[in-house]
Amino acid sequence: MLLLPLLSLSALWGFVLNLTMGDAQSLLRADTLYETLGVTSTDLGVQLQSERVRSAEALTTRELTEVLGAQRARTDKAAADFEHAVTEAGDAIGDDLRTPLEALTAHLDRLGTIRADIDGGISSRLAGLDAYNQVLDSVFALYDHLISVSDLTVFQQATSLHAMGSAREYIAREHALIVGALVDKRLTEPERAAFTEYAASRKFLHARGLAGLDVPLRRPFEQAFASQPFLTFSSLESRIVKTGTPPADAEAWKSAVDRLTTELDRDSAAAAEALAGRTARAATGTVVEIAVAGGLGLIAVLASIIISVRFGRRLAGELYGLRTAAIELAEVRLPDVVDRLRNGEDVDVRKEARAIRVSGSAEITDVGRAFASVQRTAVTAAVGQAALRRGVGQVFLNLARRKQGLLHRQLGLLDSMQRRTHDPDRLEELFRLDHLTTRMRRHAESLMILSGAPPARAWRRPVPVIDIVRAAVAEVEDYTRVNVEAMPVSAFDGGSAADLTHLVAELIENATIYSPPDTVVQIRGDVVSNGYAVEIEDKGLGLSAVEYAAINKLLTEPPEFDLADSDRLGLFVVARLAERHGIKVQLRRSPYGGTAAIVLVPRSLVTEQAALTAGDDDGRPAELPSRTKKALAVVSSGTHAGLPRRVRQANLAPQLKEEPPEPEPQAERSPDEVRDLFSAFQRGTQRAREEASEEEPMSKGDA
Repeated sequence: MLLLPLLSLSALWGFVLNLTMGDAQSLLRADTLYETLGVTSTDLGVQLQSERVRSAEALTTRELTEVLGAQRARTDKAAADFEHAVTEAGDAIGDDLRTPLEALTAHLDRLGTIRADIDGGISSRLAGLDAYNQVLDSVFALYDHLISVSDLTVFQQATSLHAMGSAREYIAREHALIVGALVDKRLTEPERAAFTEYAASRKFLHARGLAGLDVPLRRPFEQAFASQPFLTFSSLESRIVKTGTPPADAEAWKSAVDRLTTELDRDSAAAAEALAGRTARAATGTVVEIAVAGGLGLIAVLASIIISVRFGRRLAGELYGLRTAAIELAEVRLPDVVDRLRNGEDVDVRKEARAIRVSGSAEITDVGRAFASVQRTAVTAAVGQAALRRGVGQVFLNLARRKQGLLHRQLGLLDSMQRRTHDPDRLEELFRLDHLTTRMRRHAESLMILSGAPPARAWRRPVPVIDIVRAAVAEVEDYTRVNVEAMPVSAFDGGSAADLTHLVAELIENATIYSPPDTVVQIRGDVVSNGYAVEIEDKGLGLSAVEYAAINKLLTEPPEFDLADSDRLGLFVVARLAERHGIKVQLRRSPYGGTAAIVLVPRSLVTEQAALTAGDDDGRPAELPSRTKKALAVVSSGTHAGLPRRVRQANLAPQLKEEPPEPEPQAERSPDEVRDLFSAFQRGTQRAREEASEEEPMSKGDA
C-alpha cells in the first residue's frame, strides 16, 4: 500500500532532477565544446580563408611564393590544434557531432591533394577556390552542430551569430575571387556568376543574422554596417556584380575588405564572448535550480519515507496479528472442527465460532469482525453438512438393510424352487435369477459400505484365498469371461473375508465392463513379502496416465462420497474397503494395453497354510455359505471342500508315467444327455446344501 506512492514520488523527483540536470549538462557541454572545438575550428577557418586568398594569387600568376608556404604552415598548425581539441573534448562529443567531424576530417585529408593540384598548375582559379570552399563548408557545418543548448534564448542568439559568421565567409570568398582577378584584370563568366551568388548569399545572411540578434549583440554589427569600410565594400561589390569586371582601384578594394573583416571579426569575437558569459550564467542558474529543487525534493522524499515506514510498521503489526488469527482459523480451528464432525463427534457452534481477537485501526477491527462472521458461517455450514451426510448415510443404511432382507427372502424362495424343480431349462433360468439376486445383494452391501456400517457377514475361521476369489467371480454378471489361474494356498482373516470378496468383485466387474466381450479377464495371486497380492488384468483400451494418477489418488486417499459423482460408485466402495482394512489397491496399464488392478492384502490379514489346515476343534477349515458353494461348484477345480483333489499318477517318476491316450472326438450331446447332465448338477447342488446346513455360519452378534 505504501510502496507504490513512495516509488511514484521518488520516480517523479528523479524525473524532475533528470530534466534539470539535462539542461545543466547541455549548457556545460556547449561551453566545453566552445572552449575546445569552437575556438580551434574558428582559427582553422581563418587560416583556411587566408590560404585560399594566397592560393588565388598563385592560381593566376602560376608562381609559388614564400608567403603562400608560410600560410600553409600556419594552416597545418591550426589543423593539428583542432585534432588535439577533438581528442581533448572526449565524452562531450556526442553522436550528433560524429558525422560532421568525420566529414571535416575527410576534407582536411584532401588538403594535400588540393595544394598539389595548385602547385602543378592543374586546377583553374575557380576550381581551386571551390575546393577550399568545400573544406570551409565542412567547418561551418560543424559550427551548426556545435549549437546544441537547451536554453531557447541562447540557442537563438548562437544561431544568429552563426549566420553572421557565414556572411563573413562569403565576404572572404568574394575577396579571394577578386584578388585573383586583379592580377589579370578580368573575370570569367563562371567567376562572375559565382561572385554574384556570393554577394546575394552575403546580403541574405546579414539580414537574417541582424534580425535574430538582440539589441546588445546587434548594436556593434549595425555600427559596422554603417561605417565607411562597409559602405565602400558594398559599393564596390554592387559595381562588380553590375559590370562583371574587377574594380579598377585594387588598393581601394583590398583596404575596404581588410578594414571591414577586421571590424567584423572583432565584433563577432566580442559577441561570442558575451554569449559564452550568458551560457555560463544560465548554467549556474540551472545548477542553483537543481540544488533547490533536488534538495527540497529529496527532503520531501525522505520525510515521506520516514512517515511511511513508521505508519507501515504499525500497520504491519496489526496485519500480522490479523494474519496469525486468520491462519489459525483456516489451518487449525476449522480443519479440527471438520475432522471432529467427520469422526461423528458433536460440535458446539457457539463455542467453536468464538470471536477473533485483533486490535488496531477501525479497518483492522472491521476485518476481524468479518473473519469472525465468516468463521461462524463456515462452522455452521460444516455442522449442517455433517448432519446432512449422517442423514444420507442413515438413509443408505436403512434402504440397504431393507433391500438386503428382501433379497435374503428372495434367495430362500429360489432355493426352495430349485429343490422342487427337475426340468433342466427351469433350473437354468432359476440359476440365472439366483445369480442376479446375488449381484443385487452386493449392490445393497455397497450402500451399507458407503454409509460407514460394518460388514454384515463374517467368519470365525480363515477363508481360503481361492474361495474368496471364486466367490467374487460368482457375484459378477459376466463371470464366464473370468479365468482364475492357480494360486498359492493361503487364507485371509475371516472377519475381512466378506469385504475382500466385495472389493475383488467390484474390480472384476469393472474389468469385464470396460473390456471387449470376446476377451478374457485374468486373475492371478501370489504370496509377497508384504502380504498377498491379487492381480486382475483385462484387455481393454486402458486409460491415460493422468486418469490412472487420479484414480490411484482416489484409492489411496478416499474423499468424502459425493452424490453427484455416482459414476465412480464402485471405486468409492473399493477405496472405503481398502481404507478399512489397510489394503493397497493400484491401477496401472497392463502389457496388453488394458488395465491391471493390483490388490495388496497386508500380512496381518493373511493366514499361513498351517493355520488354515488346523481349523477349529474338528480340524476343518471355514466354509462359505451354500450360495457361494453353489457358485463354486460351477468354476471349481483343484480342491474339494477345502481339501486337495487327488490327481492320477501325480507322484510317479516321469519315466513311469503312462502316456495319456489320445482324446477321442466327442460327439454333440443329445437332448437326453443334456437333461441328465443338468439333473446330476441339481442333485450335486442339493447335496452341497445339505452338507452346508450341518455347520451354520455364526450370527452377526457372534462376529
